[in-house]
Amino acid sequence: MERERHGWKWLLSAPALVVLIAAASGPLLIVAVYSLLSPGEMGGVSWVFSTEAWMRVFMSRDIFEPEIISWNSAHFTVFWRTIWLSMQTTLICAVLGFPTAWFIATRPPASRTLWLFLITIPFWTNLLIRTFAIQELIRNSGTINSILMWTGLIERPIQLLYTDFAVLLGMSYVFLPLMILPLYAAMDKLDFRLVEAGYDLYASRMQVLRHVIIPMVKPGFIAGSILVFIPSIGAYVTPRILGGGRTMMMGNLIGLQFGQGQNWPLGAALSVLLLVIVVGALIFYLRVVNREEGPRHG
Repeated sequence: MERERHGWKWLLSAPALVVLIAAASGPLLIVAVYSLLSPGEMGGVSWVFSTEAWMRVFMSRDIFEPEIISWNSAHFTVFWRTIWLSMQTTLICAVLGFPTAWFIATRPPASRTLWLFLITIPFWTNLLIRTFAIQELIRNSGTINSILMWTGLIERPIQLLYTDFAVLLGMSYVFLPLMILPLYAAMDKLDFRLVEAGYDLYASRMQVLRHVIIPMVKPGFIAGSILVFIPSIGAYVTPRILGGGRTMMMGNLIGLQFGQGQNWPLGAALSVLLLVIVVGALIFYLRVVNREEGPRHG
């Protein structure tokens, strides 16, 4: 009887699973195939097998002497900037999101809904509008520079826009709610009697934080880090507007190849590489977490 019920569950969920698998693997398969083809004359692809796109991901040919091949330092710079800014964004969101989530979780139950409502308000506004709002704050004649010059702290505007700092500020602002919400969900289930027990055993606040609170809300940290890191590493709008052409990330590089570059195979190869980087980072992160939890449970 139990087997029949289990079989019916799989049968009923089969249509949804087929749609999900097709929607997820179908486009990915197309991109993977495009990365092994030749670029078309006016964009698109030519159905001729070639590994030139994958070679150009890591190597570059001399313009005047194509037989001379060297490392593609421009791509490596973009790769490193993307990973580094994404890691910094995740760290900043964790540092800012933890006390924010703790503040909400320790409020009276009647007021928590209001605070969560305020956290989710930015999602009501289009990402493009929020990014332009950040641009208005940090441009040379924007709010921050105007206040600093009015107070006499600086004599001339500080170049904040079109820098790594601008991109980092924008992504941290955009993705911060994605860190706060999982952390709050983990803290909402926290048994605060354990915190009180730590104080009763003469533990300091830092000891209670390190040995009681953080280990118990670690699932929230993991979920929040994944939710922030993945969209950060593939961000396009925020680096495009706040970074301009000076601070390009992998999302911008991919868009450039599919657009002005008209080299779809190279754009497809970069897209597959971005997916590999994300999956590799997630596997590494989860292994580190499991390795830390293994001895504790043992």
